[in-house]
Amino acid sequence: MNNDTLIIKETCELHKGRLVMGLSGWMDGGDVSTGTINYLVDKLSAKETAEIKPGGFYLYNFPGSMEIASIFRPHCKIEDGLVNAYDLPSNTFYCSREHNLLLFSGTEPNVNWDIFADALFEVCRQSGIERIYFIGSVAGLVPHTREPRLFCSVSHPALKETFVHYGVKFSDYEGPASIVTYMTTLAANHNIEMVSFVCTVPAYVQGYNPMCIASVVRRLAGILEIEIPLDDTQMNSEEFEKRLNSLVEQQPELAGNIRKLEEDYDNEIFNSEMGDLKNWLQQQGIRLD
Repeated sequence: MNNDTLIIKETCELHKGRLVMGLSGWMDGGDVSTGTINYLVDKLSAKETAEIKPGGFYLYNFPGSMEIASIFRPHCKIEDGLVNAYDLPSNTFYCSREHNLLLFSGTEPNVNWDIFADALFEVCRQSGIERIYFIGSVAGLVPHTREPRLFCSVSHPALKETFVHYGVKFSDYEGPASIVTYMTTLAANHNIEMVSFVCTVPAYVQGYNPMCIASVVRRLAGILEIEIPLDDTQMNSEEFEKRLNSLVEQQPELAGNIRKLEEDYDNEIFNSEMGDLKNWLQQQGIRLD
């Protein structure tokens, strides 16, 4: 590993450790990916231990209109003629030895995925990581009034038996790939298991979504078997839902579309995930329509 890629401040030595990672960019709808990691770092008092330098991984000058090019450029802040902030993409590892956990909050690289992935796997090797969990989020046709679904992909078939009991749906996605999928294909070469959870967030809700973050944190805590204070995130979630419901009530067309989403969502859950119950009810002569 090139020493110019990694900065190791302190090795986080764990026993059969777990890494939970989130990335801004491709799969961070509602800021669920990065928001979940930030919440865990805060509540678990995780300590910064390492980082991947941004050099060589990001495009800062992309051809096209200003609207397109601005997406790729670093953010800066100038006040009264003085440059007060110039923010490059960050990729930081945090350690919680108490919970046998390494956390990674990063920015998906534009180029040199192989070098970036090697840096991640190297930190895993030094820390004794045996399993990586990725938390992602994408926009979809789901109602905000229902628990968001988690779609799962794994690096080995045997892992499916482990996670089928957590109420996830295994992904059938086909399309543009992320670095997470790339890493999943390589994980076995590094003697690491990798699991990806992607939460589907309501497409009509823009920006930071505390409801979905609260849901993902709660379910992740159960999967990791760790205790995480949830009072504040639950309160933020409830307040956000109240404000959102108030806005929806002022737009009858949107409210009607959400009711249709709820109906489709509930029917899908009932038909595809509760088949045994559905068959039993029909056998008892109970109408379902």
